[in-house]
Amino acid sequence: MAVQISPSILSADFARLAEAAAAVPNADWLHVDVMDNHFVPNLTLGLPVVESLLKATTLPLDCHLMIEDPDRWAPSYAEAGAGSVTIHAEAAKAPIRTLRQIRAAGARSGLALNPGTPVEPYEDLLGEIDMLLLMTVEPGFGGQKFLDVVLPKIHRARRLIDKHGGQVWLQVDGGVSDHTIERCAEAGADVFVAGNAVYGADDPAMAVDSLRSMAEKS
Repeated sequence: MAVQISPSILSADFARLAEAAAAVPNADWLHVDVMDNHFVPNLTLGLPVVESLLKATTLPLDCHLMIEDPDRWAPSYAEAGAGSVTIHAEAAKAPIRTLRQIRAAGARSGLALNPGTPVEPYEDLLGEIDMLLLMTVEPGFGGQKFLDVVLPKIHRARRLIDKHGGQVWLQVDGGVSDHTIERCAEAGADVFVAGNAVYGADDPAMAVDSLRSMAEKS
């Protein structure tokens, strides 16, 4: 799988999201963290902002729903035009139905797991998803320190994906930087969400190139 970089606008200036998107034209995706202050203790943005952002950028949106009722809301993000919509296994009540609705609406379907959630119980869902997202911090806030404890789970997830044909992308999100991306790539991840490492840099586009290069060398 080719390395993909998905800068997270959670670390950008929310008053200048269109400019933040334009600052990373070399990115593969633009990661959008949707938080509802229920599933996670933070409130960010929702569907109206995503719809506006879709009009302001040509980058495909990678929408990560950290919300209490993804079964209700996820299809709407796909219908709006998001390129990828990821729901949390811990929040979904009918994950197979919801994942299929996301795909039916034309988006890639993703399943996210919190750091403490094992990957093995979800092996049977690999055929229903296009991307598996492993959180490498506890979800809810940007700028957290990478949790090394998740690295063995990345290894295990890669083995499961390869066992089933290797068509599922393996994304990591949380604390991804020039200090951690190589270890994530070596463990088997191929899609990398980076917030502060991109938008905290003087040149976000150069940061994207640097992260990509480091991951490709691993």
